[in-house]
Amino acid sequence: MDANTFAILVLLGSFFLMIFLRFPIAYAVALSSVFCLVAQGHNLTTICQQMVKGISSFSLMAVPFFITMGCLMGSGGISEKLIALANACVGWMRGGMAMVNIVASYFFGGISGSASADTASLGSILIPMMVDQGYDGDFSTAVTITSSCEGLLVPPSHNMVIYATTAGGISVGSLFLAGYIPGALLAASLMIGSYIISVKRNYPKGDKFSMKVLLKQFSVSFWALAAVLIVVVGVVGGVFTATESAAIAVIYSLLVSVFIYKGLDWKGVWRVLGDCIDTLSIVLILIATSSIFGYCLTQLHVPDLAATAITNFTNNPIVLALLLNLILLVLGCIMDMAPIILIATPILLPIATSIGIDPIQFGIMVVLNCGIGLLTPPVGSVLFIGSAIAKLPMEKVVKATLPFYLCMIITLLLITFVPAISLWLPQVLA
Repeated sequence: MDANTFAILVLLGSFFLMIFLRFPIAYAVALSSVFCLVAQGHNLTTICQQMVKGISSFSLMAVPFFITMGCLMGSGGISEKLIALANACVGWMRGGMAMVNIVASYFFGGISGSASADTASLGSILIPMMVDQGYDGDFSTAVTITSSCEGLLVPPSHNMVIYATTAGGISVGSLFLAGYIPGALLAASLMIGSYIISVKRNYPKGDKFSMKVLLKQFSVSFWALAAVLIVVVGVVGGVFTATESAAIAVIYSLLVSVFIYKGLDWKGVWRVLGDCIDTLSIVLILIATSSIFGYCLTQLHVPDLAATAITNFTNNPIVLALLLNLILLVLGCIMDMAPIILIATPILLPIATSIGIDPIQFGIMVVLNCGIGLLTPPVGSVLFIGSAIAKLPMEKVVKATLPFYLCMIITLLLITFVPAISLWLPQVLA
């Protein structure tokens, strides 16, 4: 066994062993990288250099701002207004509250960009509300957690910023635009699944549709939805960079939450900022440690070896595309979202581009695959949050989620094999 192969075994073997032993992911990434560098005889000052290099990026400055914006808007009384708007749009249908849940997640996702925040904020309101109206608790929870993944696709999503940086300077504005149609497609597929189940179980309808009520709720919710316009229009129109637009959106979110919706006082703002720091510390530590891991992978030529191994297995582009999705889905079962993006993108993106998948399209594929991973045990954080809110066993929630997994997989396959779903809007507007 040569030194290069031994170092790869040390890196990947120790990493997956620590994942199996349920080490925190940041520790697993950092320690496996240290073991690899020691095995190669490198100077450990490389660790500090690569950690600083990993987070020393102008593009990544947008991530803290987007997370702060989501925390402010999510705690500032936005949820109830978006639920009312969604109810005015689709509440009249059979299984209306399930449809409201899905549409509200689309709206809220454009503000928070986080599936966990979506589930925690909307789920705490909608799950008890749906149960009171006669919906089964496990069905209500399944709808909530699966629809929360729309927020990962609908801009502004900080995970897309992380992907754009990791992939090597892809346009953040184009990625933002690319998420709208896939997010809407995911919402539509979940609504179809919910409708079929609602008809079968005879879940109730809501009030009749009223244009007057819809316009009234839209006027109330406009201030929340305008935050998304600031970011997307500013970035796509070239008025701001992603970082600048995110900073402006934070100030706007603060003003809306405190002075317009009055869901936060200044004491509440400090509490929210404290929560933001907790989230940011986790994200930035992951980015820093993943930078060391990525450095080791590059030095050992693991991306090239993986690409060669996969393409030697088959050169059929359809099989390769399915294999890429399968790899990401399996990783999603054992790792959280940000580490998958940071570690898997340098390895899998060259394979994707070699079979004609555009980097922007692949970004949407990665984000949706990771979103599905958030709903699968044993590391499904959104699944755990939904189960805790509903006070239901995780196994029962997973069983109720099975039809919605199918809806999400169908959406993923359409995004994979119909490039226009992701690329049409960026090509027209970017």
